[in-house]
Amino acid sequence: MRPTPFLPGALRKRPRTRSRSRRALLCAALLAVTVQTAVAGPALAGRPDGPGGPGRPGGGPRDCVATRGPLGEQGDRVMDIARRAKDELKLNALQLKVTLDGREVVTDALGESMTGVPAEPGMHFRAGSVAFAHIGNVLLQLVQERKVSLDDTVERWLPDLRDNDKITLRMLAGNTTGIHDYVTDPAFDAVLEKHPFRQWTTDELLGYAFSHPAWYPPGTSWSYSHANYVLLEAALEKITGTRIDELVKKRFTGPLGMHNTRNNFTPDIPEPVLHAFTSDRGLYEESTFWNPSWTTGPGAVITTHICDLARSAEAVGRGAMLSPHSYRTLLNPGTVGLGGGTATCPASICLKQTEQAHFGLGVIVVNGWLVQNPSFSGYAAIQAYLPSKRLAIAVSATKTAETADGNMAEIVAQRIAAYLSPDVPLTIDG
Repeated sequence: MRPTPFLPGALRKRPRTRSRSRRALLCAALLAVTVQTAVAGPALAGRPDGPGGPGRPGGGPRDCVATRGPLGEQGDRVMDIARRAKDELKLNALQLKVTLDGREVVTDALGESMTGVPAEPGMHFRAGSVAFAHIGNVLLQLVQERKVSLDDTVERWLPDLRDNDKITLRMLAGNTTGIHDYVTDPAFDAVLEKHPFRQWTTDELLGYAFSHPAWYPPGTSWSYSHANYVLLEAALEKITGTRIDELVKKRFTGPLGMHNTRNNFTPDIPEPVLHAFTSDRGLYEESTFWNPSWTTGPGAVITTHICDLARSAEAVGRGAMLSPHSYRTLLNPGTVGLGGGTATCPASICLKQTEQAHFGLGVIVVNGWLVQNPSFSGYAAIQAYLPSKRLAIAVSATKTAETADGNMAEIVAQRIAAYLSPDVPLTIDG
């Protein structure tokens, strides 16, 4: 098994493929100030699939259902695209929700969760690095409230971290620390492949990252590392005195009515479950309850459903609960221009960050779209938002034994974007 960093094709080099590649793509706020919460929160919460709509008062799977009644031309066309993609890509299940200018275009699900069990929009799946976008927003809110500065070094919160007097909160959130990614360590990869149900500790994960020297001095280049967010989450807990899952719930998912996006301290997934299957270990097998504790620090290992994923895409993408200045920082915290191969860091690791394709604070910016695209252990998803058209696309996909390598949800989202926004394509090379 050879997991690769969580990056869209526009930011990652195409990995060397095998007959059955095992990819773990986990890339990479918020209690708004009073006026922002009052304005931004209800605008999302009052929708038919939100906590103010029909179904259970607090929101839930019963509120995330297929669009009722005639879809209209756009909805019909999007579903045609989805059906063709499911067949062509040989997917087991496909969930999607698309909104345009705040209006639902379509919500639906195709295929099966398990044999004989139809997939439904309200089924929960693992969302991986989507949590990093939420955490990036939480950090920026703390900066807005002058509780911290992005350029604060972290020695007071992470006293045992190597180079903690040189590494800042901005560097952790923007992936410019130079710390290795434990996910790409062959030793880690070998253990993960053999023991997919293993419960990992933070110390074990960071041990792999720090068994290597830094790629470069902190702040001088760019390279993706899951370790950065493990450390950032730990720092935020120290800064606020609040566990990271409660912090994100208080400042982001709660105010936005995302009641089906939650942390899980065990491999369990709340019912109803979208089951996952993969050939990562050579044999096509169920992977639904493989232990995701390696994906990030405890408290940020999330599950969600497709309606919450679309709400996340829109809220993050339009900076719903951030100041205009913080939103600009979210899009580019200083990463543009960094990266590029050197004598100590190959170009395949220190990827060049350009205006067209770069990492922000927990989000990926490609051709004007704000993206997160987790893919691991048989689950694949994407949330994408285009601010210029107020277009949100959320897709989740699971595999059959014949599904090709890669994040198939990306491909579905690209095809939907090509129809709804042909002049601004979602340029992810899966």
